[in-house]
Amino acid sequence: MMKERVVFLDGTYVPWSEAKIHIMSHSVGRGSAIFEVIGFHETPDGPAVFRLDEYIARFRNSAALLDMEPPLSVSGLQDAVLETVRRNGLKKGIIKLMGFYPEIAFKILPPGKRFQVAIFVFDLEGDLGESAQAEGGSVTACISKWRRLDPQTVPIEAKVAANYMNGIVARTEARDLGFDYAILLDTRGCIAEGGTESLFLVREGRLLTSSLGTILNSITRKTLIEVAETMGIGNFAGRLLPGTLNEAEEIFFSGTVSKLIPVRQVGDRILQEVPGPVTRRLSERMALIVSGNDEQFRHWLYHT
Repeated sequence: MMKERVVFLDGTYVPWSEAKIHIMSHSVGRGSAIFEVIGFHETPDGPAVFRLDEYIARFRNSAALLDMEPPLSVSGLQDAVLETVRRNGLKKGIIKLMGFYPEIAFKILPPGKRFQVAIFVFDLEGDLGESAQAEGGSVTACISKWRRLDPQTVPIEAKVAANYMNGIVARTEARDLGFDYAILLDTRGCIAEGGTESLFLVREGRLLTSSLGTILNSITRKTLIEVAETMGIGNFAGRLLPGTLNEAEEIFFSGTVSKLIPVRQVGDRILQEVPGPVTRRLSERMALIVSGNDEQFRHWLYHT
């Protein structure tokens, strides 16, 4: 199916098979590619991209943090994303927006500041054979020995490919230990987030999550906090000690693709009700929002 996909590449639309750069390019060799993963969903009014403005803003912020110069304006990027979705004819799926240096380079610094943009649109299961849903609807997790990147070493707010080795080694460790996901602590020993996901705990009906500063400014995390507030679900963002995992009645990860991923086990602890009532309520509300059936948040949808 991938061969049928159309890719936006440096201002033109090309077949999937032609979306290539050299292995010796700076972004392959040095990990200098920035990216966003964005969801689009089936609605009564056709496919709609979720919170596109927020994802474009974060993409441009990643570029600014790394002193990269975007080739397109905000509106230019938004138009390119929506047009790529239209050209691929899918009702729902995933968008991967990438910024990269295609030039062949060996030196540590890229040849110039201006980068190229590529936009991919695909169906996760139909095109890649990957499921967006956790097996059994929930996952297991363990605390990783690897710590979240320290914000004084690299700009952790930048979604840059090189930073994701942090999550890769943590998820690999979790897999080798027989768990699905990893929970990373920050360098002070407090709960940070998952390898590539935000983490929420529920205690006494209230959401608990790590404060910004040592974690990615996740758009799904921000969305869930905003939605929870409208539902009368209290929330707290701050520094959480690992022991808080033993006090939580519910635990879930969140991310662009699956929105909420219930956790049924952390380490040796097995949670009793999965998904719990708060997780279930939020999940049901998010399903209404992304499908265009929630009038309060229809402004978050960008129709193609």
